[in-house]
Amino acid sequence: MARRINLRGTPRKKKRISRTRVKGNEPDLSNGLSLSAEKFHLAKSAAMDFYRYDYKSSHYKTWILEYCKSKKEWAGKATVISKNPDWRFNGTTGSLCRMLNRGMPDIHPDGQAYIDSMPGLMGENKASTEWIHKQLNQLFTDGEKVIEEKKKEDETKVKLVGGPKPTIQERIQQQTYMQLDAIDSWLESWVDNPHKFNPKGFNFRNHFLDVKTTQAHARRMIDFYKDEIAELNELLNPLSKKQLATMTEKEQDWAEQLKEAYSCYDKKGLQLKLDGFNNFMGALGVVIDTAKANRKTRKRAPRSKEKIVSKLKYKRQDDKFQLASINPIDIIGCEELWVFNVKTRKMGRYIANSIDPMHLEREGTGLSVKGTTITGFAIDTSIQKTLRKPEEKIKEFKDCGKIKLRTYMDNINAVDIKLNGRINTDTIILKAVR
Repeated sequence: MARRINLRGTPRKKKRISRTRVKGNEPDLSNGLSLSAEKFHLAKSAAMDFYRYDYKSSHYKTWILEYCKSKKEWAGKATVISKNPDWRFNGTTGSLCRMLNRGMPDIHPDGQAYIDSMPGLMGENKASTEWIHKQLNQLFTDGEKVIEEKKKEDETKVKLVGGPKPTIQERIQQQTYMQLDAIDSWLESWVDNPHKFNPKGFNFRNHFLDVKTTQAHARRMIDFYKDEIAELNELLNPLSKKQLATMTEKEQDWAEQLKEAYSCYDKKGLQLKLDGFNNFMGALGVVIDTAKANRKTRKRAPRSKEKIVSKLKYKRQDDKFQLASINPIDIIGCEELWVFNVKTRKMGRYIANSIDPMHLEREGTGLSVKGTTITGFAIDTSIQKTLRKPEEKIKEFKDCGKIKLRTYMDNINAVDIKLNGRINTDTIILKAVR
């Protein structure tokens, strides 16, 4: 009936009002036209309190359907309206239907004069049926959706026998409804006696384990109840006069309707229900956070060697020294790399920082390439030296095997210079040792 008004500001403290439970026989307003407008208004308000305190959604549903069947324009829609779950039938509509079914007049002829004469009252003297028919139209629309969902569910069950399977979202939706049955029953127990409601009286952890609630179910549950929680927060933190003054007339009307809808409950009872919802939301948050913590990190597919060396710039061949570069793909995973800069006449030897003892080229071992740079080499032992007679030393290099290469750099009489990993268009890639 009411919607949440999103306004920011410091809520004004509301004076606590204690209410007593209505007791006695069911009120009878069939003689309402014989009463004054003031007495009729007070009697109608007291009757509304009586029905809100002593009855449940299932009663409201019965009374609303009885009203529909007694009216020609609604009799044909009663079946569709009845498809709605009990919780969709609110106390205001149910109480008004009950009183009309028992002979209460739809509107008092002197009601408007009474409203105008009272300083604290405002608005128009509207017929009860105006509110009821607005709610019935919504219930009829919702009932059609329920029927459509049921039809889709039945079609899904038929399809399961050899046909296409229901989508993941449809399965989650159905599972969420079933998982909420026990929680809904616990929350509805608040209506019986708000002051005795125990906000910690439901073991959410065990329930979620029993019904196998996942983070997908938990997110849907949060969406189901977020509007009702917002209403309770607004009731317990009412808007200030300054905030109300900035609202439109329609927004003010919604705020008043929200207060009227819960006027039969005191602040203590509403706080207990909100505490129950907060415990529920907290338990759902644990389910979601636990799923995040246990989620496996997606492992990236390894890049191909061709893509890794695609940006490497090097000299393919050199006629002066009669040298040609090897395929740069051979660099990936090798334990040792020999290079020669034809411009500076420097011979370089890269040694891998991490060597696989099994020589299986496992991930994280050997040399690699990033852009135009060699990576994964040991900075202290990877050096280069300038060749004074490059033709002779290069010929000697070509004749060296894997064993002789271990002492090749030691036989060059030159200063050791640390390599920086850069490869350019003057660099010949001589050999990759594995």
